[in-house]
Amino acid sequence: MAIENIPEIYFKDVKGPKEIFVYDFKMTSDVVKSKVNLSMNMFSFLQVGKKQVHFANTSMAVNSQQSLLLKKGNWLWTELLDTEAIYYCKLFFFSEKKLTEFLAKYTNNVKPLKEEIPYFVIENDLYLASFIDSLSTNTYTNHSYSDALLFLKFEEIMLYLLNKYGNDFEYYLQSLISKEVSPFKNVVESNTYSNLKLEEIAFLCNMSLSTFKRNFTAEYNEAPGKWLQDKRLQKAKEILQYGELKASDIYLDMGYNNLSNFSIAFKNKFGFSPSDLSAFK
Repeated sequence: MAIENIPEIYFKDVKGPKEIFVYDFKMTSDVVKSKVNLSMNMFSFLQVGKKQVHFANTSMAVNSQQSLLLKKGNWLWTELLDTEAIYYCKLFFFSEKKLTEFLAKYTNNVKPLKEEIPYFVIENDLYLASFIDSLSTNTYTNHSYSDALLFLKFEEIMLYLLNKYGNDFEYYLQSLISKEVSPFKNVVESNTYSNLKLEEIAFLCNMSLSTFKRNFTAEYNEAPGKWLQDKRLQKAKEILQYGELKASDIYLDMGYNNLSNFSIAFKNKFGFSPSDLSAFK
């Protein structure tokens, strides 16, 4: 699957880099785990549909009752239609330069969070609904004062959220300009028991699959495919031993596309099938 460079793919007849940018995004079919290179921090104001984002160390799902502020980086996006036949969200991008200017103007330069978190969940309210309604691609591209208007909108939403969430939001904003990168092992081990494939974990590490495999073998002294399979099968065995779930309930979560492949791999490792495990209890 090709990597989407966002927001660059939305630029049309734009001269030079944009510091602040708004885009109305619509689609009529589901997109699952699309690879995204996000080069600017971004508000995602979901209007219709459901959204899930896989980060290096975690994942987050929201609906139209919440909005997300996302840190720039490599993410996997899943965007799903809801009861409507369309998915619609408003995306509001801002550069690190504009963020730094805003923080210098309005905040006390507090220390960022020790633990980097790639997202901030915003609970929608009446004020935010009004703000989101005021954002429109056409308004801010066909106006002689577009850039000035956008900067005012940027300051407006930032000041409102600072007032709404206080120090928590200020700490998060400071963390957005941190230059630290998540350690390789943290990314791998945060996704050990996910259903992500090797190439998807490699993407979250910002590496090609071949580079990821070399780094993995150097770090763990074992090929990543076997290491992940062993870890996930051991976890599956522990889950099945509790007796509350069956193999058909968990094989997708363990990274297998079908129950048959999971059962074969399980039996090859342990010498008995998942169904046999319940008979041993």
